[in-house]
Amino acid sequence: MDYGMVLLGVAVLAGVVALGTSATDRRLTRVDRRLARVERKLDAIAEKLGVAVEEPALPEVVALVREGRKIQAIKVYRERTGVDLKDARDAVERLG
Repeated sequence: MDYGMVLLGVAVLAGVVALGTSATDRRLTRVDRRLARVERKLDAIAEKLGVAVEEPALPEVVALVREGRKIQAIKVYRERTGVDLKDARDAVERLG
């Protein structure tokens, strides 16, 4: 077996995976930016119309906050709402 060819194959495969991952990361970054713009626009529309956007009622999260388990509350909040870590932490802080 020619180990040089095997190493070359592994190197090529690693390069292809790296390129694919990089391209996917760039696409996700663009999607995240677009989503943030859409959310800002929706927030502005809701504010202009006087519509109050309330936090989702999550009794499990409230119970965890009352028990002093903020980290678990943040995890559950993220799972239920799909928000990022900062938004979940901010929401849990508002609850407690």
